[in-house]
Amino acid sequence: MRTIRWRILFLLRQFMMTIPLELDDAARIDGANPVQILLYIILPQARPALVSVGIFHFLYALNDFYEPLIFLHTKDQWTLAVGLQTFDALYTINTHLIMAVSLLMILPPIILFFVSQRIFTQGVVFSGVKG
Repeated sequence: MRTIRWRILFLLRQFMMTIPLELDDAARIDGANPVQILLYIILPQARPALVSVGIFHFLYALNDFYEPLIFLHTKDQWTLAVGLQTFDALYTINTHLIMAVSLLMILPPIILFFVSQRIFTQGVVFSGVKG
């Protein structure tokens, strides 16, 4: 978990460094205070990076296996990864049931991708435009 936090911090730092400082200066000249600069200038520009961090953290939490296995003791609190492993141990011969549960496990990332695809690709387009 510690390395994930450093990666997120580095990703956001690198993206924030691409935002031109002239936008801050122009907002200060127009009379904006630092909170307004953050809310109305910086955060809308950083939305693609924040969405990327959200997607990465969601996928990390969804696929985490060892921490829920260690800390959660009842079956109704298990994550999908732990439940799939237990289901695989119970129904090793019935591969069609395992494939059905695997399909259910892969649906949330696919739905998340299609919901956030526009914002995610907007960040790629924004970072490629200079001028």
